Amino acid sequence: MASQPNQNYTTFADLYDQLFDNQVYQEWLSFIQDRTQPEAVLDIGGGNGRLAVLLAQVGYQVTILDQSAAMLTLADRRASMAGVSVQILEGDMRDFSAWNQKYPLIVSTVDTLNYLPTEEDLAATLAQVYEHLDDGGRFLFDVITPYQVNVGYDQYYYNNDDDPDHIFMWTAFPGEEADSVDHDLKFFNYDESRDAFALLREVHHEQTYSLEVYQRLLKQAGFGEVAVWADFGQAEVGPETERWFFQAEKVKE
Repeated sequence: MASQPNQNYTTFADLYDQLFDNQVYQEWLSFIQDRTQPEAVLDIGGGNGRLAVLLAQVGYQVTILDQSAAMLTLADRRASMAGVSVQILEGDMRDFSAWNQKYPLIVSTVDTLNYLPTEEDLAATLAQVYEHLDDGGRFLFDVITPYQVNVGYDQYYYNNDDDPDHIFMWTAFPGEEADSVDHDLKFFNYDESRDAFALLREVHHEQTYSLEVYQRLLKQAGFGEVAVWADFGQAEVGPETERWFFQAEKVKE
């Protein structure tokens, strides 16, 4: 069970979680179901529990690995409310070698791998994934593309003040490294006792690479067959693809 997180961060995690359209996870569920049968699955970085609950509801045996205790608290709560069983594992995706279980399926969704700050961190994570897959196992994941970082997020600004007591502002800035972006996220929550707004703020850094880099690192980790698509597997990749969807298989020995 995850440790009890700081209350302010738990509040931020709750607010951050509300930004995601559940339709994204429904599409991910379909993407997974089209390629696998219900089986044991490790969801890396799936701390909010949205995908894990959907998978558990259709028969998958889900373990979530995430280093955020606050997000894992959300996952535990979401699974309990849905009446499904989800195993919670708090740890770093770059090194979870102490967890010696292997899986026929590992997934990582919604930009998780883009939060790794360096190519070395990504390589370490892919190596860990490979070691925790059964022979013949599959790794399904997505990443945002350089096009999304450099064009889609160029001068990006979003402001949601539909609820006057809970205002959200999101501004994207180019990161210092090539093909990176910094997301400045601000939540203004009205505090009636003080008759003032309390500010919760985080800056999220995302890093991506060329398609050739991802393919090279997957091969370096030991993966054999690698397929990549756009639009949840419904389209071929192109120069304006915003997100790549990968399937990498561990060759049977």
